[in-house]
Amino acid sequence: MNYDLMPMKTKTIPAFKARCLAIMDEVQAKRGKPLAKLVPVDQEKDDIYGFFKGEATIKDDVVAPAFTPEEWGDLY
Repeated sequence: MNYDLMPMKTKTIPAFKARCLAIMDEVQAKRGKPLAKLVPVDQEKDDIYGFFKGEATIKDDVVAPAFTPEEWGDLY
């Protein structure tokens, strides 16, 4: 596959987007799943990363075992 996204030095945004999305659709059709996502640069929040930022707090020791050896019983 030889994909030339920008054959000229300048290209309009709609032309680039159309060509880029066409390539992404072609790759998805051949691979069976999407491999990339084109999103605006100025997007304030990422859809995945940091989605729950500030939503959780740590209440106890996260390093210590959850149960004592006695609580584990025969499994310990």
